Amino acid sequence: MKSDEELAQEAQQSSEAFAELYRRNLKAVYSYHLARIGNIHDAQDLTSQTFLVAQEAISSFQGRGKFAAWLLGIARRKTADYFRRKRPTLPLEAASQIVDGSISPDELVARQLSLEQIAQALSLLTPERAEAVALQIFAGLSAIEVAQVMGKSEAAVKMLVCRALKDLRKYLETKCE
Repeated sequence: MKSDEELAQEAQQSSEAFAELYRRNLKAVYSYHLARIGNIHDAQDLTSQTFLVAQEAISSFQGRGKFAAWLLGIARRKTADYFRRKRPTLPLEAASQIVDGSISPDELVARQLSLEQIAQALSLLTPERAEAVALQIFAGLSAIEVAQVMGKSEAAVKMLVCRALKDLRKYLETKCE
């Protein structure tokens, strides 16, 4: 099986190679956007935009680092653009429009509430801490890859994540009491 980096080189000439990169990285990109934005519709839009930009810019991938880190760098910029525009969020009732026969409506609402709580908790963190947590936990990048995306040292990223998780625990403890 080829690595993402090898596929990225092939994707400059082959749409099938890019399709495989899409399949491999879709969950990480979507999870990152969903954690940062907090609603399904905008996370889906940003995920699509991220992959469109990646496909157009695939020739700029030099292969010096991990493809996932390069891709999440694009996702990070898309999220920053989103917050600059600060589009309105959809109400919880919009979740009822999603049809998935494998998930019961009760489970869907519970998931949506959890995602909203996570997004709300992340919004209380400093932007750098929220970014580091979203990239490492929700997008599944390693500390080294997060450091590459954020332009920081690995130690700085580990500290940001540690402090962010400590802040989140405090927030969630007070929220549950």
